[in-house]
Amino acid sequence: MTDPVHLHLVSDSTGETVNACARACLVQFRDIEPIEHVWSLVRSAKQMDKVLNGIRATPGPVLFTVMRDDLRTKLVEACQEMNVPCIPVLDPVMHALAAHFGVPITGQPGLQHAMDSHYFERIDAMNYALSHDDGQAARQLKEADVILVGVSRTSKTPTCIYLANRGIKAANVPFVPGIPLPTELFHVKRALVVGLTKDPAQLVQVRRQRVNAEAGGMADSEYVDLNSVRREVAEARKLFAKHDWPVIDVTRRSIEETAATILSHFAQHRTEAQ
Repeated sequence: MTDPVHLHLVSDSTGETVNACARACLVQFRDIEPIEHVWSLVRSAKQMDKVLNGIRATPGPVLFTVMRDDLRTKLVEACQEMNVPCIPVLDPVMHALAAHFGVPITGQPGLQHAMDSHYFERIDAMNYALSHDDGQAARQLKEADVILVGVSRTSKTPTCIYLANRGIKAANVPFVPGIPLPTELFHVKRALVVGLTKDPAQLVQVRRQRVNAEAGGMADSEYVDLNSVRREVAEARKLFAKHDWPVIDVTRRSIEETAATILSHFAQHRTEAQ
């Protein structure tokens, strides 16, 4: 039995950045699943002492995002004494940008979470996404930045939530055979409308899982019949083509990848609208 591998993530803020960096890197090492120790909001010498005691108890590589020079020095020197790697994940980017812009780094922790105008834009976008989920409040679609249209189980809702975290007002409208889409959808002027589609076989698989998890199921319904789902997807694609909406196949895409593609379309859409 091999010894456990420990990884320490140290941040003077919420830890989201260093966690995201760790996730992005660790997926490249298939056989490594370290025990993660997350140390967030580390902003005093006393708190850093607690972190160092934890590292001494379970030695392992350290990734950190700490801005205060005294705390950084304390962490780096202690890690050198313990002979464990200590990696400042943001330093290369910050120093490159500082050199390019010709301005100093402020060294203030948590600035990305400041309650500025962008923060309130994200809150507003989140409220919009929640109140315009699954075709709700169609009369207000004209206020959307992005509208997602797709058959059931094409990840419309989580994609809208992800976009809202980027400050994008996103609504979603389900495509259901035999049920007309809201007329407001076809009269929006500022919003980018995007069609989402998925491989029918995978749709059936995902839908069956949902049906099995719900009381009363519809195991024999058209909702999970492969031929019916194929017709449903084909009908949705015809609609997207008719209105010249960009189409994204989410079959092998994560929510983040789908959202990134939508944001690319949205940037182009805004440029063309100017």
